[in-house]
Amino acid sequence: MKKATHRRLRRWTCRIAALVMASTALAAWPAESWAALPDKSAAQSSSPSSAKDDPFTYRMQLYERIAAVTQVPWYRLAAIDQYERTLTAVHPKDRKHPERHIGIFVPLTAWAGPLNPVPEDTHPFTIEMYSGLGQDGDGDGAADPNNDTDLLYSVASRLAAYGPHEDDFANGLWAYYQNGRAVQRILQYGKLYETHGKLDLFAHAFPLPVKSDYSYRSTYGMGRSYGGRRIHEGTDLFARYGVTVRSTCYGIVELKGWNRFGGWRIGIRDLNNHYHYYAHLQGFEKSLQAGDVVTPGQTIGWVGSSGYGKPGTSGKFPPHLHYGIYRDTGLSEWSFDPYPLLKQWELQERRALQNSKQTRR
Repeated sequence: MKKATHRRLRRWTCRIAALVMASTALAAWPAESWAALPDKSAAQSSSPSSAKDDPFTYRMQLYERIAAVTQVPWYRLAAIDQYERTLTAVHPKDRKHPERHIGIFVPLTAWAGPLNPVPEDTHPFTIEMYSGLGQDGDGDGAADPNNDTDLLYSVASRLAAYGPHEDDFANGLWAYYQNGRAVQRILQYGKLYETHGKLDLFAHAFPLPVKSDYSYRSTYGMGRSYGGRRIHEGTDLFARYGVTVRSTCYGIVELKGWNRFGGWRIGIRDLNNHYHYYAHLQGFEKSLQAGDVVTPGQTIGWVGSSGYGKPGTSGKFPPHLHYGIYRDTGLSEWSFDPYPLLKQWELQERRALQNSKQTRR
C-alpha cells in the first residue's frame, strides 16, 4: 500500500514540476518566434459549416499555409493526410480520435514524448524536453494533437528536417513510419495530387463502355480449380474481344505485365488505398507504363481471353474482363467483392449519359 502511495506521489511531483517549468519557459518565449507560424484565426478562417460543405477547400488552404512555413510541398502534406485517413478507415478502433479535418493520427506517447510523465501534455516546452512530436502550429501556446494546424505543422516540421528533395522526403517517411509500404503509397498519392493540382480525385467510371454489349453477375467467392483450389477474388464481365477496358478511378499504374493465371493484366492504386486489378486482357494501351497517372474512363487495354498458361496463352475460356479490388490495411491486402461498386458506377454513368442527352435536346 505504501509503495503504491509513493509511486502516485512521484508521478504527481513530476507533473507539477513539468507544469512549472513549462509555464516559466512559455512566459519567456519570444513573441516573434510565433510570427512565422499560421495563426489560429487564419487556420480556422472557414466556419465549421463551410468546412463541412467544402472540406477539400478547407484542407487545401491549410496544406498551403503549412507548406509556406515548412517548405514541404502541399501535395506531399495532402498525401500523408490521405494515407493516414485510409489507415483510420481500416483500423477505426486503434486510431479513434475526435472529429477533425486532418486525418493524421499520432499516439499520445509519440506526441508528448515516450518518457513524458504526462501523456496528455500540451506544453510545447516539456514536449520538446521529452523528445515528443507535438508542436504549437497556431501560436495559442498549446500543442494539441487534435488541433488541425498543430497536427499538420508538427508532422511537416519533422519531415522537413530531412531536406527538400523527393529522396529526402522518402527518407523522412521511412524514419517516421518504418514501413516501406507506407513510403510507396504516400509517394504515389503525392504524384497524383501534384499532377492534377486538386484534392477531389475520387470520381469513378465503369470499367467497360456502358454502351457496349456486356454482361456480368456477382461471382466473388466462387470456387476455382486451375492452379489449385481457391476462391474467385473478383467479378467477371463478359464482352466481345477488343471491347475497351477503362480505368475505374484516378490512380497510379502499379503493375503491368503477364501472370500465368491472369494473363495480360494491370493493377492501379487509388487514393482510398484500393488496388484495382484487371486481368485476361487482349493487350494494353501501348503508351501506358508502371508509374503513370490515370483518370476515370481512360483506356488501359482491351477485353481478351489471355492467361492460364505461359506468356501469350489465350483462348482457354470465353473473352471477359476479370475485375477485382483489394484493400490495403497498412501491412497486408485482402480482396473484397467489387460487384456492388460496379453496379453503382454503371448506374451513375448511365444516368450521366441520359442527363447529357436531355440537355442537348
